[in-house]
Amino acid sequence: MDWIGSLSYIAYTTGAIICALAAIWIARKGDATRGDRIPAVLAVALTANWCFAAASFEPGRAIVELTEIARNLAWLFMLFRLFGNDGRDETLRLVRPAVFSLAFVEVLQFVLLVIARRYAVTTDLAELTYETAALFRVMVAVGALVLLHNLYAGAATSSRQILRWSAASLAGMWAFDLNYFTIGYITGAYPPELAALRGIAAAVFAIPFAIGFNRHSSHLAFRPSRAVTFRFLSLLVIGGYFALMLALARSLDMLTGDLTRMTQVGLIIAAGALALIWLPSDRLRGWLRVTAIKHLFKHRYDYRTEWIRFTETIGTTGFDNISLQERAVKALADITDSPSGILLVADEEGALELAANWRWTGIEVPSQAAPTGLAGVLERSELIIDFDELRAGIDRDGEQALVPGWMREDPRAWAAVPLLHFDRLVGLVLLSRPVIERKLDWEDFDLLGVVGRQLASYLAEQASQTALLEAGRFDEFNRRMAFVMHDIKNLSSQMALLLRNAEKHADKPEFRKDMLVTLRNSVDKLNTLLARLGRYGAPENFAAREFNLAESTRQVAERLSTVHPVALLHSEEVIVEGNPEALDQALVHLVQNAIEASDPSSPVMLEVVRDGISGKIHIIDNGCGMSQQFLRKGLFKPFVSSKSGGFGIGAFEARELIRSMGGRIDVESREGLGTRFTVSLQLQSANSVLRRGSPGIENEVA
Repeated sequence: MDWIGSLSYIAYTTGAIICALAAIWIARKGDATRGDRIPAVLAVALTANWCFAAASFEPGRAIVELTEIARNLAWLFMLFRLFGNDGRDETLRLVRPAVFSLAFVEVLQFVLLVIARRYAVTTDLAELTYETAALFRVMVAVGALVLLHNLYAGAATSSRQILRWSAASLAGMWAFDLNYFTIGYITGAYPPELAALRGIAAAVFAIPFAIGFNRHSSHLAFRPSRAVTFRFLSLLVIGGYFALMLALARSLDMLTGDLTRMTQVGLIIAAGALALIWLPSDRLRGWLRVTAIKHLFKHRYDYRTEWIRFTETIGTTGFDNISLQERAVKALADITDSPSGILLVADEEGALELAANWRWTGIEVPSQAAPTGLAGVLERSELIIDFDELRAGIDRDGEQALVPGWMREDPRAWAAVPLLHFDRLVGLVLLSRPVIERKLDWEDFDLLGVVGRQLASYLAEQASQTALLEAGRFDEFNRRMAFVMHDIKNLSSQMALLLRNAEKHADKPEFRKDMLVTLRNSVDKLNTLLARLGRYGAPENFAAREFNLAESTRQVAERLSTVHPVALLHSEEVIVEGNPEALDQALVHLVQNAIEASDPSSPVMLEVVRDGISGKIHIIDNGCGMSQQFLRKGLFKPFVSSKSGGFGIGAFEARELIRSMGGRIDVESREGLGTRFTVSLQLQSANSVLRRGSPGIENEVA
């Protein structure tokens, strides 16, 4: 083994000489504008001092260990100053906790050195101290390599030209230490050959490090890779956890007996079970993400990554094939790590109603989710509602009095993001509270506002496409009606031909017989075609007049009761103003739909009531009911039907007929329970009062 001692002496002496020369060269020839020049001189000089001590004294002496601790602390300080080379305190603040943590672990080597010299009186204690010291050195090397990687990966292209020599030298030095101490920890002793080569390694790494200070400096911008950082943090947490468990298990080796072995096995089983439950949890991943962003990054979001994920979410339906509205909610929820959310859209009167629910179970949203006034405030102010501030009584733009109670009282409600398109509110996304709670800040507001506008454009475009599709369907419907008109024209031509032939052959019995058959067939075809046309067309002679709502309802009930039980449960005399033919046609559509949704023995119930200034007709059935999604998206859409073979225009036509008289149709339905349609028309007396209150032409002239 004498040759190893000689090799060690030569290697460490060479390392001491080269490191001393490198320190002198950096001090005299290095770039004076670099803020890390003095720390570099100090680190290389202390490395030379450590090599000198290792060459002068036997391995394991206290002075060698102390100089190595000083060397390592100097290199950590050097790494810290590399991050501050851009001249901004903000960059140093980002990495200061990590560097200080590594320095603290290195300082613990001094404590272990004292324990090894004075208190490690047994072999077990000496081994435990040795393994702990090696493990701490491995942790410092890994942490330094992670920081170095993020420094180089986050630097600008021009700055990398300056950093490449220094970064390569530091990476080589810590990689060598990582392997050296890892082997020592696993085998229980440091290999003497590698220990002898540490001096040569120090000299090899000092040369390119010194060369790196011969280049001009430029500002460094710390932009660490988030994905790599999160993965390294996860690995460090997992590694630290298992290292702790291993240290506890090894510490029990100092005890004896079967109870010790049982305790070790139980500890390993418990540690494995805890790892399987705790390490993969969403809460731990969320904590790691928030902690890393808070301490390592200047900005909360990686905007490029967020935009790519947003585009993929909107453009890809995925295996669950969710709708665009649900994907819009998911896109916003992914940004803030919210586990669920809902989308509210404006109805025809400006109030907000539920349009989509993404994973928010148990939430009860009323039919009118939010008043019209809230939509107006959001359009004017583009306000993103922070519900924590709202519950604290903070009122920014008058939203306090307009936010409905069901939002305010639900503790899961965290933020509401308006979706604005050309200053018009397209929708409102309500986000639930993230697993790891935090407060909304300016970055959240900025990014959510931009993404909200983009989502609004997508939703508005989809609405336009839906309108174009409906227009195309109407065009197809008109073409079909053209075919019907062509058939009518053919029938007219046949009868005209029959009339001309009758002038010549009217006295022939055979001709008269054939003429009657032809006329009968033509009339039947014509009546069928007229019935088809009358079903989808509104009465042409629309003239508003007074009529009794109860009488019109009674006539419809009597007419349809011949095919299905229809009961008029309650009837009040209500005089309204409108078109009774249009109402009759609308009621026939609604009652017929109720009949088709009900069992043959289940009656359809009608009620006529007076409610304030309106008369109302309730059409109630106990049929299969309709889903909330169909009520929102399909009920009053033409050519959309829940019945197989249905044309999907009856409910749409009924609503248009009632609207033409100034009324409205409301619907409530529950799947498996039934449906209630409510037709509302203004009373004739209310219309008279409104007309008397309106200024006439004579008043205007006067």
